[in-house]
Amino acid sequence: MALDRLRFLLLALAALLLAPAATRGAAPPEDLIERKPPSLAGQLLVASERIGDPRFARTVILLARHGKDGAFGITINRPVATRTLASLLAMLGETGEAAEGSIEVLAGGPVQPGVGFLVHSADYRRPETIAVDARLAVTSSRDALLDVARGKGPLKALIAFGYAGWAPGQLEAEIARDAWFTAPADPRLVFEEDRGRVWQEAVARRMRDL
Repeated sequence: MALDRLRFLLLALAALLLAPAATRGAAPPEDLIERKPPSLAGQLLVASERIGDPRFARTVILLARHGKDGAFGITINRPVATRTLASLLAMLGETGEAAEGSIEVLAGGPVQPGVGFLVHSADYRRPETIAVDARLAVTSSRDALLDVARGKGPLKALIAFGYAGWAPGQLEAEIARDAWFTAPADPRLVFEEDRGRVWQEAVARRMRDL
């Protein structure tokens, strides 16, 4: 009897070890797995002719954040003025300092147009800096603007006031109706001196990729 019982236990153990994975805590079916949509952060968002909203007609936006909570980006082809660095210092309340040179100021988007953002090369970083990718970053702080005015900022930079923002799922819906398409973010395009060429060049790159 003891031998029969041992044989039964061995057979039961073998059956357990050879059982299909589904009986031993296998991964749930694919249709039950929550899939995260791919992030578009670090891409250029390029307005198509179907955009509909005149505020975004022919805009190119550098997407700094994109995820389940929505999206945030800075328009890089809406110049509004060229400011001397001295006037930038004065605007920031630093009237006692002298500075040479100038910098282009852009309209970054319709949300919080009084807030300044520095779009810059990744060689410069502060605690509040958002790394867009390995080559580009965005910083919103008074100290960052002061560093630029004092010649202590990044190698490449532009200043924008305001930003473009989307609620969760909003950008995805706009892309689905072909209001936008995406293109890789190239620093040469982001810091292109001729802002009038940025949209056309982004569209041309899109056509080459198709």
